[in-house]
Amino acid sequence: MSDVSFEQLLNEEGSLNQIRTGAVVKGTVIGVKENEISLNIGYKADGIVTKNEYTNDSSVDLLEAVHVGDEMEVKVLKVNDGEGQVALSYKRLAQDRSSKQLEEAFENKTVLTAKVTQVLNGGLSVVVDGIRVFIPASLVSDEYERDLNKYANQDIQFVIIEFNPKKRRIIGDRKQLLVAKKAEMQKALMARIKEGMIVTGRVKNITDFGAFIDLGGADGLLHISEMSWGRVESPKKVFKVGDEVEAFIKEIKGDKIALSLKFPDRNPWLHAEEKYAVGTVITGRVARMTDFGAFVELEPGVDALLHVSQISRSHVDKPSDVLSVGQEIEAKVVDFNPEEKKISLSMKALEMEQDTEETPAE
Repeated sequence: MSDVSFEQLLNEEGSLNQIRTGAVVKGTVIGVKENEISLNIGYKADGIVTKNEYTNDSSVDLLEAVHVGDEMEVKVLKVNDGEGQVALSYKRLAQDRSSKQLEEAFENKTVLTAKVTQVLNGGLSVVVDGIRVFIPASLVSDEYERDLNKYANQDIQFVIIEFNPKKRRIIGDRKQLLVAKKAEMQKALMARIKEGMIVTGRVKNITDFGAFIDLGGADGLLHISEMSWGRVESPKKVFKVGDEVEAFIKEIKGDKIALSLKFPDRNPWLHAEEKYAVGTVITGRVARMTDFGAFVELEPGVDALLHVSQISRSHVDKPSDVLSVGQEIEAKVVDFNPEEKKISLSMKALEMEQDTEETPAE
């Protein structure tokens, strides 16, 4: 019979850790196998952490990840796993702590950063310390995103707006961060810019009536009528998304910014009176026609009218009977009105002048 008294057994039992399911205990690694870790947790039985309770990553090699003598903090799953050992979990403790940190981040509106692990039909999935956070497509950006695949494996920032771990519902929001950042940038931009200032931006969007230019904090509208001193048929023929544009601010109205490429010092009418003085013979291109005449482009931004009565000495019913759009013609300037920016041409006068020169003197 053993010499150990019942009182000694009680004292020895009392010196051991008192553990229960759900408790967090510290232990020392006393053995590592391919699929499990043995821990001395100061209890009458050793603790076991299976590979599945160590990590969700099946590629992890326990023999390399854990070594005898390492100290670990784990969560008790069962005091007796059926084989006289204590079932423990390393990953669940980590998840509990991560969940607590996410809850604090939710309450404090802390900005988190995580890598996108999945691109789903309805949004993005990111993992924060082993816990999945879902970001709906509507909260990924402050603009409509047709394709979310560009976010795959990218680190993104977001805040937690809904935290319900019991329903496994943790929702993130990236949009509000972008909106807040743009608001700050817009405020800084509006404080810096003024009408007449030359700015540089990139084409963000193109419509039939103009192009929206990203100025870094706010968009400016470059209307089709302000794209050139000349006639622009379509903004899409002039610009493409991503083009860098240098323009000047024509007007600021509230948070609306109107841009222009019609720089005053490049106005073709500044020297038009000298270039197109009455009597000057010019070469131009037929830009468009009406029943009463043809408009001839002398240079971008400067058009002149060739009246139907001035096309030829012969009778012409309609300009389109003898001219075509894009045709290059030669004519004489017969009138110049600088106030109204109107120039009148005559092919007939030039024709008569040429005939006079060719007629031999008697």
